[in-house]
Amino acid sequence: MDVEGWPADAPGVLVLPSGRRVRGRGVRLPLPDGPSPTYAVHLLGRRPPDVPWPSAWVRWPDLGLPTDPRRARRVLLDAWQRAGCERVELACGGGRGRTGTALACLAVLDGASPGGAVAHVRERYHPRSVETPWQRWFVAWFAAGTSEGSA
Repeated sequence: MDVEGWPADAPGVLVLPSGRRVRGRGVRLPLPDGPSPTYAVHLLGRRPPDVPWPSAWVRWPDLGLPTDPRRARRVLLDAWQRAGCERVELACGGGRGRTGTALACLAVLDGASPGGAVAHVRERYHPRSVETPWQRWFVAWFAAGTSEGSA
């Protein structure tokens, strides 16, 4: 699938180091104006709302970690790959902690160090992204597995 990507200045859009664009948002917030996602990853502790585009659900409680980290790794790798030619959206309840953590993981896949990825997301997406020490730990864990080729 080759679709027009997210506009770089659209609400919630993060431009990754490679130039890939992904959108983060909170599912409790209204859907932003503009094009719809072509794929979404919902990072929620409970079943996400139905959406009219393909999506994946990573069970991820608020302020916590994914209940199945290896599945989360596979889903995020798929989202990163899709972001090269699709409009990919990552969404949790409020759009900061879990979404920011997942965005930082995509930045790691894009070549950033764990600390650099968190800084990139906080600077260019939301300053309070990656809210907890556990979420920072998850980005480092994700990066360690990625460098070992187990993503």
